[in-house]
Amino acid sequence: MGEDSDESFAKRLREAERRSGRVEEDEKASKSEKDEQSLPALALRAGTEMISALVVGVAVGWGLDRWFHTRAIFLIIFALMGGSAGVLNVWRLVKPPEQ
Repeated sequence: MGEDSDESFAKRLREAERRSGRVEEDEKASKSEKDEQSLPALALRAGTEMISALVVGVAVGWGLDRWFHTRAIFLIIFALMGGSAGVLNVWRLVKPPEQ
């Protein structure tokens, strides 16, 4: 019986807050907090995308050079491809969504 009355009270309280407009103010405040937090998160993710793509490209190129006993041709090619993939991933990350 205690749980039902607590749930119904919480439900009625949320409904009253929604009608009074108080919830909208809380949602606006939380949205501005999310916007502030999203910029550092976006920068961290963009850096991670760039570095990881470059590291994978260099690792694959180095491995192929060791396997085929070549100097650094695959390392150069795959480092450029990894860097390009990183730039493409960051571009997709920051590009505004199409409507």
